[in-house]
Amino acid sequence: MDNLTKNWILTPMNLLYRISPKLNLRILYKLKTGHSLNLDQPVSFTEKLQWIKLYEKNDLMTKCCDKFWVRNYVESRGCGEILNELLWEGFDPADIPFDDLPNQFVIKITHGSGFNIICKNKECLDRDKTVVLLNKWLKTKYLPCYGEWFYGVEKARIVVDKYLKNEETDDLFDYKFLCFHGEPKIICIDSWKDPKTGVDLYDMDFNYIPDGKMGGGTDLPVRLSKPEKFEEMLEYARKLSKDFIHVRVDFYYVNGKIIFGELSFTDSAGFCKITPHTLDVKMGNWLTLPGRE
Repeated sequence: MDNLTKNWILTPMNLLYRISPKLNLRILYKLKTGHSLNLDQPVSFTEKLQWIKLYEKNDLMTKCCDKFWVRNYVESRGCGEILNELLWEGFDPADIPFDDLPNQFVIKITHGSGFNIICKNKECLDRDKTVVLLNKWLKTKYLPCYGEWFYGVEKARIVVDKYLKNEETDDLFDYKFLCFHGEPKIICIDSWKDPKTGVDLYDMDFNYIPDGKMGGGTDLPVRLSKPEKFEEMLEYARKLSKDFIHVRVDFYYVNGKIIFGELSFTDSAGFCKITPHTLDVKMGNWLTLPGRE
């Protein structure tokens, strides 16, 4: 379901959010997770993400959730060497220099999730349809009722990134480090090229957590080995998370090289169902809210 359809379906909730953000989030949280939301004394991780959306107003969040401006932040933290190659950026999809691009590339809209076009063969790409779709995405507003105020503050633009591919396999795994007060605590791993798969959880010694789950879906088809540069990933995660009480720092590991993915502050808008619930509570214990504890 695209964001335009979601916006139409959630119109009553978008209106309610303007009147009472707290009530709106309580309703959505109950519908999404099955649990009641306690904003006065939040305990679990997903509860505290709702608190962050309401009260944490770190101005860096507006830059770092944008897929173009976050590059400046990564460079400012001395991590520019892990940025993927930027092939083009701009505001008008009609200006994309398709003839000058390599045969494979990825087009993204910078202000939301899921606005991606993966081009594996430029000759098969319908350029006119691509331009129409990108224009549609550029006009899409992030769902107000989800409360993620930091999305869309920066003007949406288009970025074209280098297509990432491992030489030995076509798999591309996304290593998502959930960091709390500048320290990574748990890793979610999924397959960027197969969004239908689920998310596997690993601890900080890269041990698979068999009973833990964030969201639905099946397990990954393979059990991953610890990346050779895992300790370097940890250091990058620490550098890129130290300015936030919580952030998810994503990397790809391609042909033995660490590539930065994105920063995310409220994974799944804080509505992801974490099982068992005790894991949600454990993760909540890692996060101390300002002025609350």
